[in-house]
Amino acid sequence: MPLGLYISIPFCRSKCTYCNFASGVFSAAQMGQYVDRLVSDMRAMRGFAAEHGAEILEPADSIYLGGGTPSLLPPDQLKKLLFNLRQEFALLPKAEVTVECAPGTLTDAIIQALLTRGVNRASLGVQSFVDKEAASVARLHTREKTLQDIEHLRRAGISNINVDLIAGLPHQTRESWNYSLDEAIATGVPHVSVYMLEVDEDSRLGRELIAGGTRYHAHFVPDEDLTAEMYETAWDRLNSAGIRQYEISNFAREGYESRHNLKYWTRQPYLGFGVDAHSMLPAKARFAEEDVESVRFATTDNYDRFLSAPDLTVAKVTSAQALEESFFLGLRLNRGVSLAVIRERFGPLFHAHGSVIIDDLTAQGLLHREGDIVRLTPRGRLLSNEVFERFVGEEESLPIR
Repeated sequence: MPLGLYISIPFCRSKCTYCNFASGVFSAAQMGQYVDRLVSDMRAMRGFAAEHGAEILEPADSIYLGGGTPSLLPPDQLKKLLFNLRQEFALLPKAEVTVECAPGTLTDAIIQALLTRGVNRASLGVQSFVDKEAASVARLHTREKTLQDIEHLRRAGISNINVDLIAGLPHQTRESWNYSLDEAIATGVPHVSVYMLEVDEDSRLGRELIAGGTRYHAHFVPDEDLTAEMYETAWDRLNSAGIRQYEISNFAREGYESRHNLKYWTRQPYLGFGVDAHSMLPAKARFAEEDVESVRFATTDNYDRFLSAPDLTVAKVTSAQALEESFFLGLRLNRGVSLAVIRERFGPLFHAHGSVIIDDLTAQGLLHREGDIVRLTPRGRLLSNEVFERFVGEEESLPIR
């Protein structure tokens, strides 16, 4: 299976109030230091993986620069980063190369840098085409600027474009949500991602909502039922427009599914670099007798700690854990999970762990089974976290020796 390469760029023009990622506002000097560290980590990764019993499978067929806002990097740093990534890892000629961008950051120099280094896909963090809604969560772009950037990318030759939308933003109504969907469909972009607002302690807006306060426009956030209704509206509208759902949060025209993100949901190998980045690689054959199926790495989510010294957490994944992951990741996809493939790969483990759970969730109307294929039902998609939790056991990762 080809490798996927991910680079975390934690830099933003401003910190969105809903954001729970490891990102923030940094200086140009800090950006340069960060890129140097990334390049150093790329060069050291083969030795690190070998030391911990993992195999790096090449060539790679996808690169994804996520954020934060990668398009905030100075053009020379962006080119340096992608150049060194290609130097360290073999890449297929028709690899998918995606960069996340914030509307309003796509200067001529940035777009030229993207083209120079082979970028052929852009993901725009639009969130809403209604200016009042975008401004309420500290987004700095407007509808007009977003539409200009989409056309700018197309004129430059990058037509594989994703637009992110969030259901549940402050001031959002049924009417305004339909307007954002109208605009997204009208742009003709081949991919749309739809997320429901996350309410947790890791974002300013989330903390304010939990506290019942009014800062960050928290008292204008739609309730959970309306947010779920908006998600269902997006499902209807996008599918009817030929932008069909293939994963819980992702919709695409035929042939435009995100190759890189599919790696996460189908447990293909990937390598991540940067703050709060994650990797999963197959274990070397010598670990077979220890029941180690794969090895996961995770970097710190603290920028200063990341720059000061290597800070990677390593965990070995057992066959039982790999089985769990195959369900709670695979069920995110509309195509579902093939029980025939699961049986072939995991044998008796499946019968001990999965059969009763599947029967129970099917009886609750959260899963639908057709022959050997198991999928989430529409209700199951809305309650997907509850479904996935059923497949997660108590077993801990094996310690690294």
